[in-house]
Amino acid sequence: MVVKVVSHTSELNRFLPIKPCKTTPPTIFSGTPEVDLSHPEAKTIMVKACQDYGFFKLINHGVSFHLISNLENHALNFFSQPQSLKHMAAPPHDPFGYGSSRIGSNGDVGRVEYLLLNTNPDVLSPNSLLILHQLPVLFRCALEEYMVAMKKMCCEVLEVMAEGLGIGERNALSRVVGDERSDSCFRLNHYPAVAADGNMLIGFGEHTDPQIISVLRSNSESGLQICLNDGSWVSVPPDPTSFFINVGDSLQVMTNRRFKSVKHRVLAESKKSRMSMIYFGGAALSEKIAPLKSLMSKDEERIYKEFTWLEYKNAAYKSKLADNRLSLFEK
Repeated sequence: MVVKVVSHTSELNRFLPIKPCKTTPPTIFSGTPEVDLSHPEAKTIMVKACQDYGFFKLINHGVSFHLISNLENHALNFFSQPQSLKHMAAPPHDPFGYGSSRIGSNGDVGRVEYLLLNTNPDVLSPNSLLILHQLPVLFRCALEEYMVAMKKMCCEVLEVMAEGLGIGERNALSRVVGDERSDSCFRLNHYPAVAADGNMLIGFGEHTDPQIISVLRSNSESGLQICLNDGSWVSVPPDPTSFFINVGDSLQVMTNRRFKSVKHRVLAESKKSRMSMIYFGGAALSEKIAPLKSLMSKDEERIYKEFTWLEYKNAAYKSKLADNRLSLFEK
């Protein structure tokens, strides 16, 4: 099915002014690590990618393209609605649901509109439940089917990681995300097309993801950038048939900084709109996050204090996107 996206750029622009990004066009990154989930050496390649970049592209992942494109079409239909209709899915004083321009409650803004959903029944407010039931049935079904597939993929990836790290228990990482009470969430981001004047606008400012891992899929439009170890920003070529996996802050802690959460951002730079779908695999609210004893050597010191996911989540909500949240939890 082909969906025509109606531009509501002027409506989106009137909410908050987004300044052009004062930066030169970044280098196209040709070194994106590629992990074939069906390959015998996937665990070795995956661990090295997480150590070097905190980021890799996943191919041969087993998720059907029909499932992906079905959700994307429903999402495009949602975002092509008039602003007044989309705002019906934006309950007041609730971080979930529809939003535009404002990212969080601490002053971050971007040229983006989004639909944010939580998969944890413990924290679903009546407003959030109302949002879900207001969505068209087929859209809701596509969302639920996609999120089930993403949770399964997260667990598979984390089990391969555990093997690559030499952790005795294969489910040492995956059990956290696989818990029925895991505080995972799902985000649909829509970046409207920009004028062909050479300016790049901040779509989503630089940040790391606080959860364990994130699974990103986008359409064929560019915009995603990651920060390398030397502080330079590089543009990641899009691949709508693959997924990109980000190491999150929680996994950085659990591996005692063997893996480092990747700092990334999105620049709105395309003449066509960009759509991304991100599943954030998180722990249960009461889950204790700490370096895994089974991973650490005898004399190795823990870099981080133990904390619950709820404690870290609350700290993240109080911070700005670019803040180093983990510094509060270092020993």
